[in-house]
Amino acid sequence: MKAVSVSSSAISNAMRYSQTRMQVDLVKAQKELDSGKVADIGLTLGANTSQSVNFHRDLDRLNSIVDSNALVSSRLKSTQDALGQIVGAAQSLLSSMTVASSGDMPDSVAAESGRSALQSLTSMLNSSLNGEYLFAGTNTDVRPINDYSAASSPAKAAFDAAFLARFGFSQSNPAAASISAADMDDFLTNDITPQFMGAGWQANWSNATDQQIVSRISLNETTETSVSANQEGLRKIAMAAAIVSEAFSGNLGTAAKNAAAAKALALAGEAISDLGQLQSQTGIVQNRVSGASERINTQVDLFERHIIDLEGVDPYEAANRVNDLMSHIQTSFALTARIQQLSLLNYLT
Repeated sequence: MKAVSVSSSAISNAMRYSQTRMQVDLVKAQKELDSGKVADIGLTLGANTSQSVNFHRDLDRLNSIVDSNALVSSRLKSTQDALGQIVGAAQSLLSSMTVASSGDMPDSVAAESGRSALQSLTSMLNSSLNGEYLFAGTNTDVRPINDYSAASSPAKAAFDAAFLARFGFSQSNPAAASISAADMDDFLTNDITPQFMGAGWQANWSNATDQQIVSRISLNETTETSVSANQEGLRKIAMAAAIVSEAFSGNLGTAAKNAAAAKALALAGEAISDLGQLQSQTGIVQNRVSGASERINTQVDLFERHIIDLEGVDPYEAANRVNDLMSHIQTSFALTARIQQLSLLNYLT
C-alpha cells in the first residue's frame, strides 16, 4: 500500500488554478450574454467559420450602401428644395415682365426684379450640403456660379462689351434711347444668347461640370444623383434675369425695353417648363434611391438572421452559465480562504 501525502499548499494551488480557469470562462460567458453571440467564432463554428466571415463581409457592404444612400437622399432633397426656390424666382420674374410689358411698372422696379432673380438664382445654385456644392457637378469643392453683381464679374463685363461692340455706346448712354425693337431683338439673339447657351456660359458664368455625380445605390445599380448648374433651364432663367436687369436700368427706349421684356418673358416661361421637368427627373431618382434602400434593408435583415443562426447563443442558457460560474467562483474563494487558515500550529492549539 502506498501512502500519498496531501498538503494544504497543493490544495490551495489547485483551487487557484481552478479559479483562474473559471474566471476566463466567466469573461467568455459574460461576452456571450452581452452580445448574444458566441465568444470565439472559430472555436465554435470550426469549418463553418468561412461562411460567417462571408456573411459579415456582405453585410458590411450592404450597410455601407444604405449609409451612402442616406447621404444621397439628403443631397437630392436639398437639390429639390433649391430648384423649387429657383422656380419661384422665375415665376416672380415672369409676373413682373407681364406687368412691365403693359407699361404699368416703373423701370426701377422692373430692373430690381431682374436683379432679385439673379441673386436668388446665384444663392441657390451656390448652396452646399456637408461642405459640397449641390450644383457643381463633379467639382463639388468649387463654387459653381459666379456672382453677376460682383465688381469683377466676367459675365457682367462680357454683357457690357457685347453691347458696346454692337451699338458703339453703353446702356447708360442717352443714345441708347434710339435703339429699335428689331435691333434689340437681333442683339439679344445673336450676341447675348451665345453667352448663356454657348461657350460663354462656361467661360463667364459657370465653374460646374456637365458630368454629374454617379452613385451606387445597390449592388448592381448606379444612377446620377446630382444636378449641374449647366442645365439649360438654369441658363435660361439666368439670361432672362440678366436681360431684365440691364434693359430696365439703362436709357433704352420703350420699343427696345418691350423687346427685351418679350424675350425675358419667353425665356422665363421656357425655364419654368424645363425646371419642372428637371424636378420630375430628380424626384424619380429620389424614388429609385428610396426603393433601393428598402430592398437592401430586406437583404440586411436576411443576412443578420443567418448570422444569428450561426453565431447566436440562447440568452437564458448564457445567463444561467454566468450565474453558475459566479457561484462556483465565490464558493472557490471561500474554500481557498478556509484552506489557507489551516496550519499545524492551529491544529496543535
